[in-house]
Amino acid sequence: METRQLEYLVAVAEELNFTRAAERVFAAQSTVSAGVRALERELGAALFERDPHGVRPTATGVAVLEEARDALRAVERVRDAARGDGELRGVVRVGIFTNLTTIDLPGIMGEFHQRHPLVDLRLGPSPSGSTGLAEDVRQGRLDVAFVGLPDRLPGLLERELAVSPFVAVVAADHALAGRPEVSLAELADEQWVDARAGFGNRVTLDRELAARGISRRVPTELSDLGEIPRFVAARLGVAVLPALTVIPAAGAVVIPLRERIEWRLDAIARPRPSTAALAMLDLLSERFGRSRTLEAR
Repeated sequence: METRQLEYLVAVAEELNFTRAAERVFAAQSTVSAGVRALERELGAALFERDPHGVRPTATGVAVLEEARDALRAVERVRDAARGDGELRGVVRVGIFTNLTTIDLPGIMGEFHQRHPLVDLRLGPSPSGSTGLAEDVRQGRLDVAFVGLPDRLPGLLERELAVSPFVAVVAADHALAGRPEVSLAELADEQWVDARAGFGNRVTLDRELAARGISRRVPTELSDLGEIPRFVAARLGVAVLPALTVIPAAGAVVIPLRERIEWRLDAIARPRPSTAALAMLDLLSERFGRSRTLEAR
């Protein structure tokens, strides 16, 4: 089998469409289709189920896909080792949080590009937040991702970047707005604005609320964490968020939370990442470590 066939396999599995897969790998659709069929003949098994609505991997295809991704990463590492010119090449796919200006993502990626101009960057979020990003890394759809989950992730590389306390966010005219601090119990009966299920901040907060026997109602859920303070300002409810994620909004105020609840921001990757992905992890550790040093001063 050829490396190019494995690239076709991965592209079709991720796009679930031969036309989009062909565009992604800069090949004719017929070439991609023929390459996948040749791979299926060689392996003696169907890798995709095809119907008028599209394609999807078979059970065998899912198993082969995992190995194909590993093989392509291994080939990339071989090429990196053979070049010997010190220049990194390739693509790094990074899972990010959107609209969080407290994290200087453009600055970080700009610095990475200056250091490694031959590496292409592909950045994107997940509609299910940290949970989805972690699964995308585990399945090989992403090389590196930011996650904010409370538990360690077995089988993945993790770099702790920052730890941030949770704070309350209420409308400026809310009865609690002038308080020096507020407790979760005092917020429990309010309507809440929060991220959708699966986002790391919500996973952490839900666990803490359950441990304290506190239930709440969340009528407003968002897939954009940075927008929550604006919805709070519009009096749709209160919020409790990691301080690092709070983007100031006119009409909303931040109040320290009486309980000490922490949110951990990590960068993750699969074991034995490509040289370019490892360089991204190193830069993230460096940049966030630099921020901690400045804050300590």
